Amino acid sequence: MKAPFKTAVLLVAALLLAPPLARADVLKIVVHDTIQPISDEFIGRALDQAAREHDQAVIIELSTPGGLLDSTRSIIEKILASPVPVIVYVAPSGARAASAGFFILESADIAAMAPGTNTGAAHPVNFGGEKMDDVMKTKVENDAAAFMRSFVSKRGRNVELAESAVRQSKSFTDQEALKEHLIDVIASDLPDLLKQLDGRTLTRFNGSTVVLHLANQRVQTLEMSLKQRILDFIMDPNVAFILFAIGMLALYVEFNHPGAIVPGVVGFIFVLLAIFAFNILPTRHAALILIVAAFVMFILDAKFATHGVLTIGGIALMILGALLLVDAPIPEMRVRLVTALAVSVPIGLITVFLVGLVIKARRSKVVTGSQGLIGEIGVAQSALQPEGKVFVHGELWDAISSANVAPGEQVLVKRVDGLRLSVEPVK
Repeated sequence: MKAPFKTAVLLVAALLLAPPLARADVLKIVVHDTIQPISDEFIGRALDQAAREHDQAVIIELSTPGGLLDSTRSIIEKILASPVPVIVYVAPSGARAASAGFFILESADIAAMAPGTNTGAAHPVNFGGEKMDDVMKTKVENDAAAFMRSFVSKRGRNVELAESAVRQSKSFTDQEALKEHLIDVIASDLPDLLKQLDGRTLTRFNGSTVVLHLANQRVQTLEMSLKQRILDFIMDPNVAFILFAIGMLALYVEFNHPGAIVPGVVGFIFVLLAIFAFNILPTRHAALILIVAAFVMFILDAKFATHGVLTIGGIALMILGALLLVDAPIPEMRVRLVTALAVSVPIGLITVFLVGLVIKARRSKVVTGSQGLIGEIGVAQSALQPEGKVFVHGELWDAISSANVAPGEQVLVKRVDGLRLSVEPVK
């Protein structure tokens, strides 16, 4: 009995102390956004996690109008260096992988698309829409085309056609891309994709081969961290502009009402968040100066009471600054006209309202404190010859008159000297 018992104990101990069996999952992330630094960070985080956990593959579900070239290059570098096979899947139906998305799609170990999707249109777009001269245009095109060839050829795809998407802005449906060997598979959904790829042998970018075992593998979805979600939200140029405008308005309110505190704190936080986003985005600093100048004009309007002329100029400056603010290659990464109008006009109207209050306050006669007594009518409580007592605003005051006044007669307050009033008879 002792020997079998001892053997059983050792077996249990061995099982408990043995390292757990490696679990090879499929890691999936969803990138339905413009390609920018937060996208780069999110994809890099997913690839690092998959490498640590020795996952079978990483699936990037992609839908994007394009994005920043620097972020695109960084993402592709991570994909090419990943020890875990990377599958880029353009989905769901109706999605697209345009411009920068086409580069990312072609860099993957497996390029896949859902039915009803499209890709391509990867011609490099100059920032801001300014026209490039022929020499610069040729340089940019050649650089982008060489970048495309550097990895498409090693992936065994159609180099010539991929390059045409760069030089001629060609676009392709899912069927066209599959027929012309730009992608490897069309899959209706994720289970269909895993089923089609199970057992496929891949040649990695470094020349090694690997067999995909994706059937019955658990698909683990990695979400953005809270920090990445917040940063991704404020990285929208429209959101960043709104934050900056609201923050500046709050600081303006604090400027006109010192000690309010809450507008100052809110404004300071919003402006800092906006500046953080502008620091990451390709921001035109001259446009930022235009927006700041708009608020300076609002403040000057309140100070010099120009009756809204400076405010109108400020609104025009703010709209222009917003439209020129982000120097991005695609419209989706610039401030929209509707956003510029929707923010600038209300802020201008609010400023006009505040200016009106300031002007009204300046023109109103002071009705509190000692200055509020000037011009008031009082009644002499004793004879003023020339000094005596008068009753004004429910209080009895010492007074000196410019002429003799009998008790009960009305007097007009002309000046306040400390605790004594200078008055004259009401004629």
